[in-house]
Amino acid sequence: MELIDQKTKAIMEGCKERARSAGLRFGDETLEYLVTNRDMLELAPKMMIPTLYDYWVHDVEVLREKGKYELYPGNPYETVINTRPAISFYNDNNPDWLNVMIFYHVLAHIDFFQNNLYFRHTWDYDLTGQALADKRLIARLRSEHGRWVDYVIEFARGIDNLVDFHGELSHLHRSDKDCSARLNFFFDVFLQQQRPVTTSEYMKQVEAYNQACSEPGEMGEQSFFAGVVRKYPEFEAAFDRHESEKSQKSPDLLQFLIDHSPMLNSEENRWMKSVLQIVRTTSIYFQPQIRTKIMNEGWASYWHETLFLQDDRIQGHEIPFARVNAGVTAMPRVGLNPYALGMRLFYFIEEAADRGCYSFDYRRLNNMEQKRHFDQKTGKGSEYIFEVRENYSDFTFLNNFVDQDFIDHNQLFVAGKRLDEERMVWQYYVKSRHADDYRQMLFDSLYHPPRILLDHEKSREGDLCLNHIIEGKPLVAEYIANTMLGIEFLWGGPVCLETSEAEIKSGGEEAETPAAVNWKRVRYRMKERTLERTLL
Repeated sequence: MELIDQKTKAIMEGCKERARSAGLRFGDETLEYLVTNRDMLELAPKMMIPTLYDYWVHDVEVLREKGKYELYPGNPYETVINTRPAISFYNDNNPDWLNVMIFYHVLAHIDFFQNNLYFRHTWDYDLTGQALADKRLIARLRSEHGRWVDYVIEFARGIDNLVDFHGELSHLHRSDKDCSARLNFFFDVFLQQQRPVTTSEYMKQVEAYNQACSEPGEMGEQSFFAGVVRKYPEFEAAFDRHESEKSQKSPDLLQFLIDHSPMLNSEENRWMKSVLQIVRTTSIYFQPQIRTKIMNEGWASYWHETLFLQDDRIQGHEIPFARVNAGVTAMPRVGLNPYALGMRLFYFIEEAADRGCYSFDYRRLNNMEQKRHFDQKTGKGSEYIFEVRENYSDFTFLNNFVDQDFIDHNQLFVAGKRLDEERMVWQYYVKSRHADDYRQMLFDSLYHPPRILLDHEKSREGDLCLNHIIEGKPLVAEYIANTMLGIEFLWGGPVCLETSEAEIKSGGEEAETPAAVNWKRVRYRMKERTLERTLL
């Protein structure tokens, strides 16, 4: 692995100028390295962070990928990581014209990392430096505690998908100067959950607060809550109870174990908390990349195509560019290509915004012919996609913009699969062309960790009780025992988990007939490394 030469760096700097002139925003400093295919295989398990802590699963994944490479050799073009400065890796056999295209792709990724609000918590520090410090700490702990360090990492990584990413993110966007905790509780919890009121009554309270705020300083809020207490005498007690409960609850399982585990807080085991904190922080750092893959790759593909087609360095390389670009952004008839889907959505959104299709005037139209010819020539398409890039994740991106117009424009469909028993082959067929069905297929492909909450009411006599909120998908049964074994070790006592399991009844002989699902509630209890299952 080595830094790119000065000639290639000059190409990169030229690409930066053109990208900035098109509206992309990113830091001045970047680092570019040339790597071989095998270097890529060795860095991939560490998320391309060379300084990430060592872990035996990384070595297993390297061996697996090297074995696959021997059978099916590939040629990855680039990888970029969200660090300060941004670091990108390029295959050592890329020609100059291909590097121009790839540089635009990488710069769009960096623009996305540094401007999308889901990455807000990653803007304030450099992960490579922090990872190096974490790696040295774990190496020191290994020298003192041996294999127990790897056991703790193993158990922590078994539940690192349960970190409260959105909770961490919300604190960065919340300003205590704008709204006090009492005001947030009154409007968000008290009036909506504890003492539900009608919409008209809710709006009256909003108007009363706005009128009270006409007074200078904090007197406005004080006078407002004086009226609240007269109308709702139980408010102050409810607020105090809410604050005390909030202080007792930790946002996620890993943080709760760090704060409250009797075993981890004992003098001889306190070192384990540092390991758990490293695993948790690293997981939270990479959460936005998992949750914005379609947007991120679509944004980068949109810009490498847009900017390279305008670049005079494409001359003489149009055919190889078309071949490489098609390989990256081709839309498969069956399956999902995030590069292709994201890129086409950004093109579609830009065109629709230019025509004014996100206005009320367009949405109130019922005639398809009128919609087809609707065009306000707003010229705001480019501005609109930059706003989308800043404020959306994959879920909100797909939920808001994958509509029937997009499906029809790109001739998309949901494919079904059935067995041809006569020929003993699988047949693929068009199952649906409706936007709702296609959108649901996309939702099913997104990252969605289980929602597991701490049940404080049932956590008595040393037991740690967890409640899995079912959201249409059961837990993977084969992982329950090992995961609960790890939690029992970290907690230092019995662990209970309530979840739902599905009983599937066949919907009929036809493959298209949906199966009926009956959910049954069960409880798992891990005590002294023995798992018990009880039907509730």
